[in-house]
Amino acid sequence: MNLTPGAWRYVLPPLALGIPLLALVFPIGLALVGMSAFAAWFFRDPERSPAGEGIVSPADGRVSVLREDGDRVRVGVFMSPFDVHVNRAPAGGEVTRLDHRGAAHRPAFSKESARNERVEFSVGDVDGALIAGWFARRITPSVSRGDEVTRGERIGHIAFGSRADVVLPPEYGTSDVRVRKGEKVRAGESIVARRD
Repeated sequence: MNLTPGAWRYVLPPLALGIPLLALVFPIGLALVGMSAFAAWFFRDPERSPAGEGIVSPADGRVSVLREDGDRVRVGVFMSPFDVHVNRAPAGGEVTRLDHRGAAHRPAFSKESARNERVEFSVGDVDGALIAGWFARRITPSVSRGDEVTRGERIGHIAFGSRADVVLPPEYGTSDVRVRKGEKVRAGESIVARRD
């Protein structure tokens, strides 16, 4: 199983403590080994391939935002603690913007999340944001401004519950959206918008 970069600092300490404690204090050792297993599962990083042409979801989770923002359409995906938290490029192209801003930690599905810690990005003519939730405390981009990325490539990771938005190019309208609010999507695979 692939893990996100840096995951071992959450996996190894409880495992290193838990294994010896299995023989000495079994319940505590078992709890620590279980904690290590949960951390490995949480920081999993499965391989993904886009399922056809179009703009793909930047995150695993459920579509929580589907609205027009001025002359553009925004699609937001809420990630629960049970979803994969590796974020992927919704389209291919050059990363022309990567701005880290905000400091609040409100629930990622609420309207108050506009002031939350976030990383706003632009890839080609698609914009987006990785938004930390109330429990999430770390957004780790895996790309830099000027990098060329392919559609579905890893662009970052958000530790614990959060949201990822994609703002469709100006020529896309609501009729080009291929998902519904509440629908389950997978990062780098599910097509959220396509122009026929």
